[in-house]
Amino acid sequence: MKRRVLAVLLCLLLTLSAGAQAKDFVFTDSTGKKLTLSDYKGKWVLINFWATWCPPCLKEIPDLVSLYESRKDVMVIGIAMDYRDPKAVLKFVDSLSISYPIVFGDKKIAAQIGPVSMLPTTYLFDPAGQPAAYKVGLISRESLEEFMRENSVKPQNNRSAGAAQRKQK
Repeated sequence: MKRRVLAVLLCLLLTLSAGAQAKDFVFTDSTGKKLTLSDYKGKWVLINFWATWCPPCLKEIPDLVSLYESRKDVMVIGIAMDYRDPKAVLKFVDSLSISYPIVFGDKKIAAQIGPVSMLPTTYLFDPAGQPAAYKVGLISRESLEEFMRENSVKPQNNRSAGAAQRKQK
């Protein structure tokens, strides 16, 4: 049963193909540091669009913090959207002990990655910097790790099966 639930969650991760817009992005985080996709070659890069007023966003943040802090092969970047006061966002970030970089987002920032029709929206790039998946709605650490495990680089004879799985919609 648990395996079936995981399979359903993974099916909910919508995969990216030609619709992916990000070849590379350039963000400046809340500390002034420049972040680019190419800086994280060799790591899974997760871009999470969220807002302080969004209950599903707040529910998934602890899983994202846990994933970021426990895996050296994963980079998480949180992009705060729909805010009025950057100081209020930073206070919120501190209260939730968010340790990954936070970017103050807008439509121009989002356009570097892809559509953000509602929050939360999460984009995942593989260690080669290629779009791997995106999800509109709540995600979990468990479903992300399962997806990364199943879509890690495999021997040549298994890659075609993985590619077919990644392109499912």
